[in-house]
Amino acid sequence: ERGQWQGREYEPVPGDIIFFDWESDGLADHVGIVEKVEDGLVYTIEGNTGDTCAERRYPVGNAPIYGFGLPSY
Repeated sequence: ERGQWQGREYEPVPGDIIFFDWESDGLADHVGIVEKVEDGLVYTIEGNTGDTCAERRYPVGNAPIYGFGLPSY
């Protein structure tokens, strides 16, 4: 109702929160922060990735992406 949620087809912007559904059960299992979007890829910063904080990248609209939170910074 506040316009702070977008589905996985949305092209995020830096600072958005990305939610993942790795188990395909309709529930978010993991989150990250969008660093940038470039050439159809979403670059993220994620903790708890192999016991480290890491930059990862995914195609925009990739199946494990559940959606995006748009914080009011």
